[in-house]
Amino acid sequence: MDDPRQLIADSYDRIAERHAEWAATVRTEERARYAARLIEKLPAGSNVLELGCGTGGETTQMLATHFLLTGVDISARSIVLAQQNVPGARFLAADMTQIEFAPQSFDAIVAFYSIIHVPRGEQSALFARIVEWLRPGGLFLAALSSSGAEAAYDPDWLGVPMFWSGFDRATTRRLLEAAGLTINSGAIETADENGKPISFMWVEACRLTSE
Repeated sequence: MDDPRQLIADSYDRIAERHAEWAATVRTEERARYAARLIEKLPAGSNVLELGCGTGGETTQMLATHFLLTGVDISARSIVLAQQNVPGARFLAADMTQIEFAPQSFDAIVAFYSIIHVPRGEQSALFARIVEWLRPGGLFLAALSSSGAEAAYDPDWLGVPMFWSGFDRATTRRLLEAAGLTINSGAIETADENGKPISFMWVEACRLTSE
């Protein structure tokens, strides 16, 4: 396809409400568990960035209760709903690979099932940007691809076309470390999705230096 970004933005605009209802019933335990880990590790009021915040569902609301949350999503419709659902947070409609933040702006960055939509040839540069945005000691929590797929496409995912991309676990670890992250854990989590098991690599990593 010519532009997977536009496809993803358009598709999530079309199914924003439907996807929110679906996401509220799928993989909720993993998201809540990893969000809780962040809440345990960071002081209240820390600056947190969520890449791919969607419509501001339960996990986003959970983070916004404890932190100064900034949410970014490529779907403008999802951002409108997020602003309604989580009025105390800041939300930006933007492509996570293009948006700019000042260096060392955030104490933590989370990305739950969102980087899997970024073409894998751009993920290394995105990881480097994430490191730049993190303060020394800042945490990165993400659900990433666990198996290599340069371009996976479904013409009818929740009623719209959808695109995914990613690397295998070993390559993902190498790219994260090359970007300047120290990986604390990288567990494979498998859950049922629409009647079949789907696995993701859940990463907790940190930026240790100011280099």
